[in-house]
Amino acid sequence: MARRFHPKSTPRENLHIFFISIPWKLIVILPIMIVLAVPTFIYGAHAGSGVLSSVTNMFYTLSNVSNEPTPTPLPAFPTVLPRVGVIEHTIGEGDNCDAVLTYKMNMLGASEIFSDTNPSTVQQLGKDVGLDCHRLQPGMTMHLSPQYPLVALGGVLLKIEPATAREVLPTPLIKVQSKEEYAPDCSHGCLLTVRITPEVKVRLTVHTTLSLHPGAWIWTQARLARKAIPNFPNYPYADPNASLNGMALQACDFQANDTHDDDSLACSQLDPNSIDTDGGSWLFGVAGSNALDHWHYKIKAPAGTQILVWLQEHGGRLSYHAGDPIYRYDPATRLYVKL
Repeated sequence: MARRFHPKSTPRENLHIFFISIPWKLIVILPIMIVLAVPTFIYGAHAGSGVLSSVTNMFYTLSNVSNEPTPTPLPAFPTVLPRVGVIEHTIGEGDNCDAVLTYKMNMLGASEIFSDTNPSTVQQLGKDVGLDCHRLQPGMTMHLSPQYPLVALGGVLLKIEPATAREVLPTPLIKVQSKEEYAPDCSHGCLLTVRITPEVKVRLTVHTTLSLHPGAWIWTQARLARKAIPNFPNYPYADPNASLNGMALQACDFQANDTHDDDSLACSQLDPNSIDTDGGSWLFGVAGSNALDHWHYKIKAPAGTQILVWLQEHGGRLSYHAGDPIYRYDPATRLYVKL
């Protein structure tokens, strides 16, 4: 019996058979569906993303979600500034300059700072108090200044500079971080420009490990600049006529925003001073919540009162004790009088 041979179909024939097997209605409908489906999908995807974004924003708004912390509002500037001034004292029977400074001003080292072995220092003291210390008579009045006085300040940090000159960088220059990202190392000292009123700025030398940025609110006590007297390097008094604006001060008891630097210089570490010898320090300040109240000294005085107060020193910390000397500035007499 002879075998039958079935010739294989060619690719062209196979393609023809495939098209014949497809219903003609599908061939007509498929292009129409493609033409309509593609634009519809693109439009729907775009509209859907917009709806999803709107819904997401609505939920974020309702839940008050914010990725950025709410900045802490800064305290208000004080309406008046601390004022350097003097106390008036009437000479009593048997008084001498050393005794008055020791018992009236708590200046236990007065005889060493103003010494007859260095007559120019005693002569300068006579100019300061307005009397010849070798010719005191009962009933005379003298003006007494606080020795190595401190001042209590708060304000906005404007600028941070290194306390020492910067080293010259070798070439090629190395790109450093921007000022906004860079927090300088002030552990070995920085020079800060701080605005303490809208019109007044001071310059603070500070040693701190805190991270400082412009715009921070600074709280500090600082030693007032003393009057420069030739050949008298440890002269103890501030110049009552000097302006705080632009004054260079040494900071202690330092705080930035809500963080106190417990490792910053204690006021007794400032040089020179007589805090350890005297057992405390005189402080100029202003009563009020945005001034002296920050240190919780429990001083009862109307806000805005310019104060001179004696603070006792214990373990490197200064504190006010009821009954210690405290004075208020009297504009009529231009003197500090008992509060």
